Amino acid sequence: MGSLESEVLSALWRAEEPQTPGQVLEAIDADVAYTTVMTILARLWNKGLAERVKQGRAYAYSAVMTEADLAASRMRDQLSRSSDRMETIGRFVSTLDPAEAKLLRKLLGGPKK
Repeated sequence: MGSLESEVLSALWRAEEPQTPGQVLEAIDADVAYTTVMTILARLWNKGLAERVKQGRAYAYSAVMTEADLAASRMRDQLSRSSDRMETIGRFVSTLDPAEAKLLRKLLGGPKK
């Protein structure tokens, strides 16, 4: 995902209701055309990352999943591509700070340290 797609998706996450391309354009910190925002929103919709509803003559978009859900999905995708899943998990876990490791142990039902 490109930086502009990420910025547009972030704007959708921050919004409390579906956003039109004009609203998204106002919310992002990029000097781009309205049509560019429309194109990015359509791409997000085509990728299944956004849903849209008719609002007047335009569509209003909202994110389909939270930022955490998307990150978790990407982590699962990367793990599924690994030829050695155990090694990959081990390397990932070794990069966690103590608070993250404690949370992971709690989520997995292990002993607390």
